[in-house]
Amino acid sequence: MALFLLFIVAPLVELYVFIKTGQWIGFLNTIGVMIVVAFIGSAVLKHEGRKVWVRFNEQVQAGHAPTKEIADGVCVLVAGGLLVAPGFVSDAFALLLLFPPTRAIFRSWLMRRRGGLGPFGRTRVIRAAYGGPPPGGRRRSTDITDANSTETRGELDR
Repeated sequence: MALFLLFIVAPLVELYVFIKTGQWIGFLNTIGVMIVVAFIGSAVLKHEGRKVWVRFNEQVQAGHAPTKEIADGVCVLVAGGLLVAPGFVSDAFALLLLFPPTRAIFRSWLMRRRGGLGPFGRTRVIRAAYGGPPPGGRRRSTDITDANSTETRGELDR
């Protein structure tokens, strides 16, 4: 049923909205609006995608499981796909996915779905720093410089 909606109903709705908009403001104006919206959307996508990537890297560097950031990344990726698709309805959904206040609604739905983001819902983060062998070349058991490990409970319950 979802594929029927995606491949049959959604293009028909987009075509209907495109025709009605063309009748209302003219064909060339409609094409112009679509081009302007695509440029604005791609600029917003680039900006939001960069912010999500920075937050993702901060979480990984801190040794935390970046599930929220991954969900945001999925939302931004879907928004990018919707912006590429021609049409006003898909652009409206893409903008909802791009702006952080409305993205939070989709993110919470995505994180609740099936107990998380697939393999990312329950994650083990292991971070270790290793300084290499000592200058003399012989290794001792005390040569580890830093090691942190975090385990989320229940990850093996599947």
